[in-house]
Amino acid sequence: ALYVVNVERNGKIIYTWKGNQRNTHIGLYDLQTKQNEHLYVFEKDLHIISCSVNSERTLLAVSFCQYTEEERASQLLQSASKYLTLLIEIHPINNVRVLKAVDSCVRVQFLYPVEGRNSSTESRLFLVSEDKYIEQFDIRVVSEEEHKVVIQKSGQLPRAKVVDDLVWAQWDMMEQRLFYIVPKESKSTLRCVQFYPDENFNLILESHLDIAVNDAQLKLVNFGYDYCQDQDNASKSLNLQVFASKAGGLCVCCSLASDIPHEIMYSIYFLHKGYNKTFTVSLERTESHQLKEVAFMNLDYYVAAYLPGQFLHLLNIQHPDLLCYSLFLTGEDARIDTLQNCSIRSPWVSTALDCEAGSLYDVNISDSALLQFLQKSKQDCERLAALHCALLYFQHTEDLEMQIIRWISENMSTCHSFDPIQEFIVASLYCRMCPETQNLDKLLPYTSLHDWIGVVPGVICATDIISLPVLEFQNSKGFWEKLNSNLESVKYAEPHLHYQSNVLRREWRNLSEEGKPTLFLIFILSRSILFGLLFCSFCDFCLFTNQREERRTTAYLRNIFENAKKYVLVSIVFTLSYFAQARLVPLFEEEDYQQQLLMGLMVAQLKDHLMRHLQYVGKKKIDQIVLDYVANLLNLVHRIMKEVWRRYQLHSCVFCFDERGSAGEFAVFHIMSRILEAANGMCMPLPPGFHTLHLGLGVRCLPLHTLLHYIDNGILQLTETCVRKLLKDLDDTEQNEKLKFSIVMRLPEALGQKVRQYWNHPINANLIARKYVKLLLEKLGNRQCSRPIPERLSVPVEFLPLNYLTNVLAEIENQGLHPCEKQDHVNARFVEETALKHTMTLLGLKYT
Repeated sequence: ALYVVNVERNGKIIYTWKGNQRNTHIGLYDLQTKQNEHLYVFEKDLHIISCSVNSERTLLAVSFCQYTEEERASQLLQSASKYLTLLIEIHPINNVRVLKAVDSCVRVQFLYPVEGRNSSTESRLFLVSEDKYIEQFDIRVVSEEEHKVVIQKSGQLPRAKVVDDLVWAQWDMMEQRLFYIVPKESKSTLRCVQFYPDENFNLILESHLDIAVNDAQLKLVNFGYDYCQDQDNASKSLNLQVFASKAGGLCVCCSLASDIPHEIMYSIYFLHKGYNKTFTVSLERTESHQLKEVAFMNLDYYVAAYLPGQFLHLLNIQHPDLLCYSLFLTGEDARIDTLQNCSIRSPWVSTALDCEAGSLYDVNISDSALLQFLQKSKQDCERLAALHCALLYFQHTEDLEMQIIRWISENMSTCHSFDPIQEFIVASLYCRMCPETQNLDKLLPYTSLHDWIGVVPGVICATDIISLPVLEFQNSKGFWEKLNSNLESVKYAEPHLHYQSNVLRREWRNLSEEGKPTLFLIFILSRSILFGLLFCSFCDFCLFTNQREERRTTAYLRNIFENAKKYVLVSIVFTLSYFAQARLVPLFEEEDYQQQLLMGLMVAQLKDHLMRHLQYVGKKKIDQIVLDYVANLLNLVHRIMKEVWRRYQLHSCVFCFDERGSAGEFAVFHIMSRILEAANGMCMPLPPGFHTLHLGLGVRCLPLHTLLHYIDNGILQLTETCVRKLLKDLDDTEQNEKLKFSIVMRLPEALGQKVRQYWNHPINANLIARKYVKLLLEKLGNRQCSRPIPERLSVPVEFLPLNYLTNVLAEIENQGLHPCEKQDHVNARFVEETALKHTMTLLGLKYT
């Protein structure tokens, strides 16, 4: 049977097997090329403890046990060493040199230079002794004829002590760094030595941990795998592993002893966050001998704490502050296929080595299993953790996103402690935007929640603040630079770095209360962009606004309007790209000036927020980030609507009022109402045409009293496109007249003047006439009017007050005091005729 004894850099696996003659063979398997290579064979049966090959595959280091204690006693070999460490030339097989012959166990590990480097004349080898020290050998080789490589005969090999008096060590073969722990008074100190190609090693990290290690036996991680020896030392050594993530996260995972039966304790030190979390898990009743140590695995974005047959805990490395973003699974959900032993190591990201079986596995989260868990979850903490896991781990595959949206549409009312639409939009924006720019993940919101007061059943969590690790490096890129950036964020109180919508909501409320002047200006500004007109009244408006409220500066308003212009352009681009595709959802190509103002404010504040913390990026890049954020936000809302539209099989031509809505339309209307609620909660703009479509579905699906209630409470917003179509398309039956009249009476002033003319009805004419008279008389004020000039009216009227009123209105018109220049059909004679019709109707007389 094959048995894995070590894993080298880039996934090169060293394994052994026994031949027919009980020979011990050593082979190398390359995960990239999928090829095997025979390295060496011993002509006898050996118990190999550790083995490593250099990057050129010319030297092999082997540590093995020559005999057991029983063999030693029976053969009276008291003077012979129990363990032997050899350095072997394997290209060609030529020479064997003894490095160590001792009674204590030794592990071996070659350092690997940068990939693609030409053959080196020097190799460096670690020797890790059970006597708690690590030393490095420098091995020089010379090339002979026919590509032979042999060790330079220069006497004893140069060596250097790397570390002494350690109790735990872990080798990171991918990044070529050594983590180790040394005891220090009542606590312990974690250190990291980084090895560079063609250079010496440097101590780069030091962190103090509250872990008792005084009586612990030496524990070695990723220095080869000897199951027999590991089993003997398991109860006496630290069960601890260090994991690093691509985003600069550094975690120390440690299993703790508990005095309470059927209780498991483990701690995760989030060094990049400055705190650790200790978890206590109460297990179901089980046999005491079945309880073993917790196994830890590195899944990059997650750290997995696994106890086979009991639980699987996935802890979010990037956002560990809220417990609801960590996924705790039990029962069948917690089962990992083929990994039923606790003797598990994670040599690198998304791998697990079963030390007992000697087998190496790829470990990944299954998207189908995660979706099934999301769909059957009964608790908000499970739903929230699964939702974030799906978005973060799988990076927006279209099919997965579609299934998540479908789940959201079915479970809007079952989530009590969070809004699934808000979480989907915020988390999706975070995952889409953050990979583009370094440190953007610390500035953009990743959740709509500010805290979490719920609990995870069966799990108790205690959080403790720890001192931040000390880094010492120069011009180091990659992981160390990202870790240092994370530590700097913690120093500046990271939660406050994330963009919040509180200020935006307050500013939006203030501008909404000011209302008409600002929205009118946005209207003019948008028109000037669309039709190429020059906006030249900005300074006058700023003067007017400053008189109303001194706190608003010209620069601030200018910024808002510039952002509003960009939003108009983004809206146009979004609309054009949308209409270029198959038009499934009937979003209308229209302008929403209120939404433009909201986006102007949002862009201004988000840009200011990023400029304060990303000054090195540059203004142009930040402008692009903010515009991309806007475009992605609009796209996500449309994506939700498109999937919902497809699910309920609605047609693109649903926007008409000649029949009642179907059950599917009512379901879509309800979902759009929840989208609007989520947007209002986050102070987030919506795509062009959203309010028009929402109102159209409301007219089709809701009874009149409910429709009016939704309008009065701001759930439905009256838009010009929808109201104009409603007034023009519906005939004037008694029911439709009641609907139209109720809508017209609720129209804002500016919108009412634009759309009332599309309804040719006496009731509407009466409203227009009343409004016209009111505006004329308000314009007149205290001005003296000359004696009205009698004129021949279109209809003889004997009612003197009406005659006098129409003459007054005619005189005001002659003086140029028209309040409604654009409505040519509104004049004194129109008012007179409308008044007569209304009077005759009230008296029950026939008008001719």
